[in-house]
Amino acid sequence: MRRKIVAGNWKMNKTPSEAVKLVEMLKPLVANEEVDVVFCVPAIDIIPVVEACKGSNIKVGAENMYYEESGAYTGEIAPAMLVDAGVEYVVLGHSERREYFGETDAMINKKVLKAIEHKITPILCCGETLEQREQGVTMDFIRQQVKIALQNVAAADAANVVIAYEPIWAIGTGKTATTEQAQEVCAEIRKCIAEVYDDATAAAIRIQYGGSVNAKTAPDLFAQADIDGGLVGGASLKEDFGAIVNYK
Repeated sequence: MRRKIVAGNWKMNKTPSEAVKLVEMLKPLVANEEVDVVFCVPAIDIIPVVEACKGSNIKVGAENMYYEESGAYTGEIAPAMLVDAGVEYVVLGHSERREYFGETDAMINKKVLKAIEHKITPILCCGETLEQREQGVTMDFIRQQVKIALQNVAAADAANVVIAYEPIWAIGTGKTATTEQAQEVCAEIRKCIAEVYDDATAAAIRIQYGGSVNAKTAPDLFAQADIDGGLVGGASLKEDFGAIVNYK
């Protein structure tokens, strides 16, 4: 039985002082020992949030990471910096990074490999546009994203990666894929992992659904055979996040 994982992606929201207030408000609401709870926060918030989360069940994640150890990469953050700050997860390949900052599948693969090297758990994002869904190429596109991102990743390491399926047309739009649509794609991702690796790796890997997840939709989504939790955007900044974590 795979353990559920619910991660909040705060995106570019909350100053350090606001972040600490939000953590203090959410801490008692997300105290569910049966679910892995992760707050993925802006870089400037990481250190105060790690401090605020001490003694709780909350793990802290970063929203991005560079694939070099150090050097002349102004504005980027190295994996060792994240580890030293107390980060355990990192969101990689989010559609906003791909669209606004030109991140490619090959670049995301480098980041995944570097995160694994530093024992940071990648939350690997994949997802299609509305146009791609209407063209009937959703599965082909997502399989390509997943395969390239996991190139040269050993099976034992792949089993510990978290994959987040986020249909781009449902991110921040208020639209949610139907439960059936979400399950269908997550099942296909698991099938793809089995083809690349083996059935055991596919059975172990956790696959989240993201895209306007809220307290109402979470119970049905998380009850699906191949959906192991959610990557939550806007609702992770509200009390609603507690209801999502305690979805049963």
